[in-house]
Amino acid sequence: MEKDLSNYRKSYEKDELLLENVPENPIELFRDWFIEVDTHFDVDEANAMTVSTIGLDGYPKSRVVLLKKYTHEGFIFYTNYNSEKGKAITENSNVCLSFFWHGAERQIIIKGKAEKIAENLSDGYFESRPRGSQLGAIASNQSDVITDRNALDAKLKALETDYEGKDINRPKHWGGFIIKPVELEFWQGRPNRLHDRIRYQLQEDYNWKIERLAP
Repeated sequence: MEKDLSNYRKSYEKDELLLENVPENPIELFRDWFIEVDTHFDVDEANAMTVSTIGLDGYPKSRVVLLKKYTHEGFIFYTNYNSEKGKAITENSNVCLSFFWHGAERQIIIKGKAEKIAENLSDGYFESRPRGSQLGAIASNQSDVITDRNALDAKLKALETDYEGKDINRPKHWGGFIIKPVELEFWQGRPNRLHDRIRYQLQEDYNWKIERLAP
């Protein structure tokens, strides 16, 4: 069934992003935007982000995951290292993250290199997860083909019995990646589709080159 979307239009008028007002370090601008969106806008999960990788089949693939920590070093999320995305990152560590906060009329696009974080950091985060989520990480061979939902539920129920009254240790195939950025682009919607775009690019001396881009 065809549907014409050509008349779907919105004028973006909530804010502006001027070159003379941005900080030298893009992580500071990310922090300011994230706090503002999380505090003042009706967003269920401000930490939801799209992770794009180049798959083993040569195609790019994007999926939404949750950002769990950000520092001046980079952006951390957790996954099954044996999943499709985990294998893709192992093969090609160049990834792209993107945030789109519709209510604030903002998006951020981040290019970077992915690395596994230290095992003790993954251990610490795994211990903080709800027990059900811990068992779920063990129950699911993420991205593998399964017969049906019942098989997955049965495996989880068996694990609940096996681990009753016991600590649940992090499986070695599950942990965190940190994306160390080499480029960040901040996009603020503006009227007439003349949006503000500010790009930061990491230089060899580890300073950031800041430029305005045409919308």
